[in-house]
Amino acid sequence: MRLARRGRTPSVAEVAEMAGVSRATAYRYFPSRSAVIAAVVAESLGPVRSFRPQAQEGGERVRELFSQTFPRFKEFEPHMRAALQLSLEHESLERVGSLEEPRYRRGFRRDLLLRAAGPLRDRLGRGPFEQFLKALSILYGIEPHVVLKDIWNSTDREVEKITRWMVDALIDAALRDASGRKAAVR
Repeated sequence: MRLARRGRTPSVAEVAEMAGVSRATAYRYFPSRSAVIAAVVAESLGPVRSFRPQAQEGGERVRELFSQTFPRFKEFEPHMRAALQLSLEHESLERVGSLEEPRYRRGFRRDLLLRAAGPLRDRLGRGPFEQFLKALSILYGIEPHVVLKDIWNSTDREVEKITRWMVDALIDAALRDASGRKAAVR
């Protein structure tokens, strides 16, 4: 966790050195950088993965997910950036056929967003609901931090405010579109 706090993916050798164990021992626990980052993400975001919504309405559940997990994203931003960095590196290497370790894949947000937004499925319809989840997935995670901080020099508070505004806009647009489709059918 301390190595990842630096904002880059630590090697297994660096983990071994920091832990004061042999490389062989470290490789038994972490056979690749993917395994290191998977452990870091599990430690950082474990409570996020176990999110259980309290609200009944889908839009409120989505807002609840963002409210409960946003502070954790801020706290573990360097760790999440390291995971994003490795994921992007692996994607590029795989495309050119040069990936030499198991690919690190992100994707826990899909289940979380589905769990939160689930009550909206029937109201939105299958295709629009999937589109809504995909749009939310752009906002849920490290990506708003990367764009707004790196490009716009935003503060953590501004990132959260803008992201919440976008979430509200997506929920409103999805519900408005669903109402419009139902009115057009009548």
